[in-house]
Amino acid sequence: MTIAFQGIGITTSRSLALGTAFVDAQGQGRRGKPMTLIGADQVVAEIARLDAAVAAARQALRALREQIPSHTPVNIADFIDTHLLMLEDAALIDEVRRIVTEQLCDAEWALQLQRDALVQLFDEMDDPYLRTRRDDVEHVVEQILRFLQGDLPPPDLARPDLTGRVVVARDLAPADVILLHHRGAVAFVTEQGGPISHTAILARSLGVPAVMGVHHITRYLRQDELILVDGETGTVLADVDWLTLAHFRTRLRAIEARQQGLRALLTRPSVTRDGVAISLLANVELPEDLALAHANGACGVGLFRTEFLYMNRPDLPDEEEHLATYAEMIRALAGRPITIRTLDLGTDKRLDVDGELGVRFSNPALGLRAIRLCLKEPDLFRPQLRAILRASALGPVRLMLPLVTNVHEVEVVLALIEQLKQQLAREGLQYDPRLPVGAMIEVPAAALDARALAARLDFLSIGTNDLIQYALAVDRLDDAVNDLYDPLHPAVLRLIRMTIRAARGLRRPVSMCGEMAGDPRYTRLLLGIGLREFSMQPGAILDVKEVVLGADSVALARQSARLFAQLDHTDPRLLIETLNRV
Repeated sequence: MTIAFQGIGITTSRSLALGTAFVDAQGQGRRGKPMTLIGADQVVAEIARLDAAVAAARQALRALREQIPSHTPVNIADFIDTHLLMLEDAALIDEVRRIVTEQLCDAEWALQLQRDALVQLFDEMDDPYLRTRRDDVEHVVEQILRFLQGDLPPPDLARPDLTGRVVVARDLAPADVILLHHRGAVAFVTEQGGPISHTAILARSLGVPAVMGVHHITRYLRQDELILVDGETGTVLADVDWLTLAHFRTRLRAIEARQQGLRALLTRPSVTRDGVAISLLANVELPEDLALAHANGACGVGLFRTEFLYMNRPDLPDEEEHLATYAEMIRALAGRPITIRTLDLGTDKRLDVDGELGVRFSNPALGLRAIRLCLKEPDLFRPQLRAILRASALGPVRLMLPLVTNVHEVEVVLALIEQLKQQLAREGLQYDPRLPVGAMIEVPAAALDARALAARLDFLSIGTNDLIQYALAVDRLDDAVNDLYDPLHPAVLRLIRMTIRAARGLRRPVSMCGEMAGDPRYTRLLLGIGLREFSMQPGAILDVKEVVLGADSVALARQSARLFAQLDHTDPRLLIETLNRV
């Protein structure tokens, strides 16, 4: 009998895989050995042992970097560079040295304590992307622990040939994914991780199917067992019968043929059947994601998250560092637009300059974060605003404010921007005086007040990930309640339509940059209610483009109006099915 396991699917350019299981039951995520107390006269030797392990981990990562084949995109190596930088991070290594010295404990225990402290900080963050940065901490600590404990990587995992194998592990670091992929692994299944972790982003970049968050999967799968991996639905099938296998192989051939057809859409303009132009842009987490955006035909960047500039470092990025990053991306985009979102961190992020900013909240999701934090700490905000203004002289740039909830916040920011423009003019520095300023609509209050916000701004962008969470009071990353996370809830649909109507009524551009924008199941609905600008993870662009090319916006508008008229009486999913036949 076929056995199915469910996890968090990562849609990639090749979403299905068939192979024999290669189970690494140990893998990442070991908790280490219990604490061992040391004497004061042993501290120097223990810190030297720690430093030697860190140096060995650094050397191993550099050696792996050299093994990356020359045909691999340059951006792949950046994932290893991130971990190399963390091995220099004072927030990790210096703190471990301090714990060894003050608590007279062995390096393994001190490393685990600091890992747990950093992981807790990341776990408290509201931004899902930032929350998954805990994975990088876990991966780097695991590397150091291996050398502290005298371990080499598991011998089976280091085997040279994994052709046709599906790697099943508790967790995988980005470095592991790179090496295992080039040794022939056709898919990855892990117990830990999520769709926006570095490992997940890397799997998408490599075009490898991956399913993450399948609890206890290493206990249930047998070594060399034939398994099927569906990264699109997040399903792993084991002990398959011949009928299931035949169906899967047929589906795999169909998907591969369809992917070839989608590639043919790259050069076609994104226009509906009745001639309405639709902008398909990319969400970019890190600068290295630009290569994937280009490869999938993005017409620009609709959301560039800037939080990575603040992560894994003891100091704040200055104006020049911001500007250098933005300038590099603007050059790479070669005239295509970029929307830069300002800092979206909260008091749950420790900045080792002046300690914490503000106070710790019991619920960071509702606390001092994003635009609220930036307005409370203008010295944190000004360098980024100045850098974005200066970058606007280099190409088409838009500035976007996160978590706006009221008009007053917008007016304060606009006044600050005007002050900074005057400063730059006095200093003889160039900027675009007409730099568009917009806001993300990601809380119900902003959607309900969208007309007032649009009247003061140049554009709006709907962040459906948070809008749905806040509207339904559901944490989409919480296994206990994420089944309640519903993009088609009538209240969510009304908030989205309300925002689009408010912006279009004032002739303001409105986009959507949440995951809903990249799901082709909802493309016709969004076109029907007036959305003309979609921003999504790069791998989804061609799927959405295919729907756009076959859509009739006028017919969809009529059908969408009927859908909303029946919203209180009919399951929205049934209405969506009707709409998708238009």
